[in-house]
Amino acid sequence: MKEIVLRYKKAFILILFLIVISPIFGVILANLLGYHEPLDIAAELLGLNETTEEINWTPFLDYSVPGLPPEVGYIVSGLLGASVVLLLGYIIIKVLK
Repeated sequence: MKEIVLRYKKAFILILFLIVISPIFGVILANLLGYHEPLDIAAELLGLNETTEEINWTPFLDYSVPGLPPEVGYIVSGLLGASVVLLLGYIIIKVLK
């Protein structure tokens, strides 16, 4: 695993950088501009009920972590998501060899 990290060091740094700046776009600017997801707007126009809160199965609803500020929750969610994807990729590579 260490050899893969060293080999793709620049890619890991880029991923980490993008995760750290993600709250700028996903939280700060979205709130500043009043951005809402297009599908949420369409559902509201059609009179559909919001069931996300009722059937939520994840502690990371809307990329937030309970008890943390939204900006930090975005970073934690990004780290967790990227880690899962990279770990699955690593496992698949090892299985296929």
